Amino acid sequence: MTARLADVTAALEAAYPPALAQDWDAVGLVCGDPDDPVDTVLFAVDPVRATVDEAIGSGAQLLVTHHPLLLRGVHGVGADTPKGALVHRLIRAGTGLYTAHTNADSADPGVSDALAAAIGLDVEGPLQPAPAEELDKIVVFVPVGPAITAVHDALAAAGAGQIGDYSHCSFATAGTGQFLPLEGANPAIGRVGKLERVAETRLEMVLPRRKRAAVVAALRAAHPYEEPAFDVLELAGLPASVGLGRVGALAAPEPLSVFTERVAAALPPTAWGVRAAGDPDREIRRVAVCGGAGDSALGAAIAAGVDAYVTADLRHHPAAEHLLAGSLPGRPSPALVDVAHWASEWPWCGQAADVVRAALGGSVEVHVSRLRTDPWTIGTIGTPATSGTTGRTSS
Repeated sequence: MTARLADVTAALEAAYPPALAQDWDAVGLVCGDPDDPVDTVLFAVDPVRATVDEAIGSGAQLLVTHHPLLLRGVHGVGADTPKGALVHRLIRAGTGLYTAHTNADSADPGVSDALAAAIGLDVEGPLQPAPAEELDKIVVFVPVGPAITAVHDALAAAGAGQIGDYSHCSFATAGTGQFLPLEGANPAIGRVGKLERVAETRLEMVLPRRKRAAVVAALRAAHPYEEPAFDVLELAGLPASVGLGRVGALAAPEPLSVFTERVAAALPPTAWGVRAAGDPDREIRRVAVCGGAGDSALGAAIAAGVDAYVTADLRHHPAAEHLLAGSLPGRPSPALVDVAHWASEWPWCGQAADVVRAALGGSVEVHVSRLRTDPWTIGTIGTPATSGTTGRTSS
């Protein structure tokens, strides 16, 4: 069976839901016809000339990248612009371009899971869990009969009873309701001044808290009673499995110097290399990782109580302030291991390729680009101009 481009993107979006992307991001299909047949897909970190040439040269009908080509708003893709030229080249060759960016960062598993696996960590959970949707449970008592179906359907239409890929989820139990209509009441069952006992069903459904008002209004409109009895309960939030970064542990502790070598061996080499900040002999066991630029999560790494934090693009001042704060008694901070941005996200390409392979089997051939598209091309360690350095250097 021939796969279509739409089949590939559906598999990717099931693994990396676009809803997880940040609101500033640009993810999804950049160019390509969803109905076009696809038998070869290339995965890469960056949509640059080299990877576009590789995709077209290998006969791939789709290039999947982590970084967006058109992240910021554009008003045209003229072939006389660098990015527009790539779009035109892809279209002329019949090769589509698809991006999974911050949605792949937060997915479970996602970019940081791939980084953690490469390093050899047993993942515990996200470093910065995504906020879980706030949920309520509505409990309503309905007289036995057709009213149960009417109320249930009204609540479902208003947004209650949705759990994952299932709708109309509910639980019902039988019981007896009791009420005494007072003067001025207009009871649907019974009469004023007479105590009534009625066979009723207790109906329970969950709902997003943001839909509370709509669900309660639907209940009142569909319920046969003048004054329906119901409860709205706020449910405790559960830990999210999605979010930025991951926290994990090594099988056995090792010194920071050895752990730094482990990280370097796990990732493709770059001019940036791998550098660490901290006592070379410090014991490392629990580790936080964040693929891509992660200095904004330094606080989360401290709060997680890890021994080391592996990420990319760490800046001088946040790193220096982090180490200074950690030097105070009773305020330990993790050692820092800084890697190249491209290298930290490259392991995800293999993960994403596995997603498509598992979903579409032999109908699609997948390849991971091994071209180094990290922008830094030269790295050197000069001879110190003065003596008395406090760190260790290696080439």
